[in-house]
Amino acid sequence: MKQKRGIQVKIIQFAFLVCFFSACKNEVKHPDTIIMPEGMVWIEGKTFWQGAKDNDKFAMNREMPGHQVTVDGFFIDITEVTNQQFEDFIDATAYITVAERPINWEEMKKELPEGTPKPADSILKPGSLIFNKSVRAVASMDNYFQWWIWKIGANWKHPEGPESSIEGKENYPVVHIAYEDALAFCKWANRRLPTEAEWEAAAQGIFKDNIYTWGNNPELLIQNANTWQGIFPIKNEPKDGFEFIAPVKSFPPNNIGIYDMLGNVWELTSDLFNVNYYRQLDVSQTIRNPKGADKAYNPDSPWQQEHIIKGGSFLCNASYCASFRISAKMGMSPDSSSDHTGFRTVATPDMLKD
Repeated sequence: MKQKRGIQVKIIQFAFLVCFFSACKNEVKHPDTIIMPEGMVWIEGKTFWQGAKDNDKFAMNREMPGHQVTVDGFFIDITEVTNQQFEDFIDATAYITVAERPINWEEMKKELPEGTPKPADSILKPGSLIFNKSVRAVASMDNYFQWWIWKIGANWKHPEGPESSIEGKENYPVVHIAYEDALAFCKWANRRLPTEAEWEAAAQGIFKDNIYTWGNNPELLIQNANTWQGIFPIKNEPKDGFEFIAPVKSFPPNNIGIYDMLGNVWELTSDLFNVNYYRQLDVSQTIRNPKGADKAYNPDSPWQQEHIIKGGSFLCNASYCASFRISAKMGMSPDSSSDHTGFRTVATPDMLKD
């Protein structure tokens, strides 16, 4: 009996050593010649599975087929860009966001179906989209205009309209950010937006083919991401502690210290949104550092040049978009902004050299 017990102990000790050295092997290290940028983490170059996973019941056609991808190492923000960080950028540059600028109808109609009538001048004023918290019933879930409102005066400083403020919310993600705004911030900060592949690599952490940042168990969603509980969009039950947007770092980070990759706010990437892109790839071989489709294509808005947003938001629910998954994606036109879309940035060693 003692001999059998001794063998069991040795097996346990061996298993522990295997786990220990595996963890050391996966430790995230950055180049010795580069100082770790404040608020960022290094993502080692890695090969992983991008797009739909075989056991993901929510995977959509635009996420298929899943395929193997390799990305070179890079730094990424551990949180979404916050109101304070964006305010520092504004103070330094006097930049005016898209949502704050007067609307040019001649430019706007180029992004709309031909023949779209011009709205009344009273509506064509600076503003942005906000979620309609007063919705109590919907006629059809296909008509998302029922729960979105064009709010005049809504922008990054006034996320719910002109009467609202970000005072006391310096550590919340900045929202109402259009693609052009994110690029301007990146230029000032010597950063860039992540590609979709880089974003997924960071979301996976030391994993390679998980559905969620924490693994594959959907039952752990409430503990790990700020999403919608209840009946979307008419009843919100904030079982995760937040009814709508949350401060950054309100939920546990993934296994390499990155917060809120799923839920809270959608995040902009540099890739163009093309629902057919993955089906056009040669998935028989590993694809290195993909930059996305050459052309955008979304049959629901074929006249717009949309970019991919990732991660879902506080509005995502299993009954509607289920976009709280690593492979999930949507398209966003470059002149659009809303109260559930923000961004985070990346940097590569060549960008940080003196």
